Amino acid sequence: MAITDQKRRDQARRLRHSQTPAEVRLWSGLRGRRLQNYKFIRQYSIGPFTVDFLCRDARLIVEVDGATHSEDHEIAYDQRRSAYLRAQGYRIVRVMNDDVYRKFDDVWT
Repeated sequence: MAITDQKRRDQARRLRHSQTPAEVRLWSGLRGRRLQNYKFIRQYSIGPFTVDFLCRDARLIVEVDGATHSEDHEIAYDQRRSAYLRAQGYRIVRVMNDDVYRKFDDVWT
């Protein structure tokens, strides 16, 4: 069990160091309690999944999705993943990469 936990932590660490440009941009707005004083963390493992951004206090997950979330098998995976996370008591907000770039103010609010 500890090995699995260590693998998840290592994966989350790798993801933090290789964020997409859209994730970097959104993180610049979420970090340091910049969004209504909520504390967000990034690339956090919940069960078998790693989420992009998490506000523990609000039990809110923010996912930044790109083109890799548009095929049938990817959509089905996201639905299973979302169902699991909701069953754990989390709310999920999904934003598209393009919205982070072109409509940042809308995403931000």
